[in-house]
Amino acid sequence: MSCCQHIKPNCLTYCFLIIASLAVISHPANAADRPPNVVVIFIDDMGYGDIGPFGAEGYETPNLDRMAKEGRKFTDFYVTQAVCSASRAGLLTGCYNVRVGILGALGPKSNIGINANEVTIAEVCKRQRYATACYGKWHLGHHQKFLPMQHGFDDYFGLPYSNDMWPYHPGVADLPMEERLKRWPHLPLIDKNKVINGRVTGEDQEQLTTQYTERAVSFINKNKEQPFFLYVPHSMVHVPLYVSDKFRGKSARGLFGDVMMEVDWSVGRILDALRTNEIDDDTLVIFTADNGPWLSYGDHAGTAGPLREGKGTMFDGGCRESTIMWWPGTVPAGTTCSEPAMTIDVLPTVAELCGGQLPDHKIDGRSILPLIKGEPSAKSPHEAYFMYYGKELQAVRMGKWKLHFPHGYRTLDGRPGGVGGTPTNYSQAKIPLALFDLESDIGEKTNVAEQNPDVVDRIKRLADDMRADLGDSRIKQQGVGGRPPGRI
Repeated sequence: MSCCQHIKPNCLTYCFLIIASLAVISHPANAADRPPNVVVIFIDDMGYGDIGPFGAEGYETPNLDRMAKEGRKFTDFYVTQAVCSASRAGLLTGCYNVRVGILGALGPKSNIGINANEVTIAEVCKRQRYATACYGKWHLGHHQKFLPMQHGFDDYFGLPYSNDMWPYHPGVADLPMEERLKRWPHLPLIDKNKVINGRVTGEDQEQLTTQYTERAVSFINKNKEQPFFLYVPHSMVHVPLYVSDKFRGKSARGLFGDVMMEVDWSVGRILDALRTNEIDDDTLVIFTADNGPWLSYGDHAGTAGPLREGKGTMFDGGCRESTIMWWPGTVPAGTTCSEPAMTIDVLPTVAELCGGQLPDHKIDGRSILPLIKGEPSAKSPHEAYFMYYGKELQAVRMGKWKLHFPHGYRTLDGRPGGVGGTPTNYSQAKIPLALFDLESDIGEKTNVAEQNPDVVDRIKRLADDMRADLGDSRIKQQGVGGRPPGRI
């Protein structure tokens, strides 16, 4: 007689319940029982036409090509401002960067950064017991109180600001080192809150893309059993360009193409890690960039493709980014979304996905989950997006329309950029009040304001409301809705 035969029926049932409970505890939760992981891959200074799915030439991006075939292209996806720190502030806080007081590109002498009162995507996720990490360029303040570990991230490895903010910057290349260091100190590499390399060299920069990628893959492997938020803001393809031996000399586009091929390799490694750990169906991956190409660097810069101008302007070449969303089984494969969206919408979208609460203070973004999922008839959740440069409201995107208010801007005016990592000088130009139909005129070439006065008036009214909130330096109007940055 077996031992089970001595157990009464009700006891036997109880034993089976215990065994079943232990089985549930010993295995990871089903996908339906846990919120999705989120990965944001944020490229620096990448042009609209710099990846295969958006028309890149001279090199291949097979991993991004596959990501687009398995996911959804966003053709009208914007950043808040076409410059490094301002763009990152918009992404991570869900706010126009003017609202949170972060403008331009913070340098090693800046004494401001992201305010502790702001709530980042990582903090929204952290409150839902997500693991969080940032591997790459931070650029929201280099003092410890501003670094990622103080703003919701469990781990951080990377540069605190742009990789050209060092004593080898082309602007000081002809000066003695002693004089260079007065302008640009040595570039630090940070692990968590500690500087582990106080004098980053060119050889060190060659390994950054690989190091960020290895850290990201290790984080995924370590946290496959729990939901996580992973932010990978690459230092490349910001100048100066550096690439590892794996891709040096591999493209027909020169060094820039080599670097883009390595960026594509990094995306492939991250997606492969999700597939290998069988959590790809549980993970939303967003691939985009912080602003358009730095055109003055010529053969070391990317291309805005059909878009006008580049980094440092609020024409679409500066602020409209080639974007791919990937989430097998949830994002419809091989599809395209042409509805306007912006990085400010990422935080509320992630909050909806993870069941997190939005910040108590005002944010500007709204969830774009219906657009990501490709729901029938899904539309942008905003009537319009507002495009500041500095504190000047320069343009508004409303549906297919984009209205520029009179403003100055930098341009190469058809001239080629620099060669070999040395930039050429921009010219200055001005645009009058100008309305563009982006459906028929993606390059913002033909002003149709006179033919569409009602559209112009409607956008002007929206702009007036935004000026009351966030101000406009062009007309010297102060807004009431701005918040201060953090300060030392």
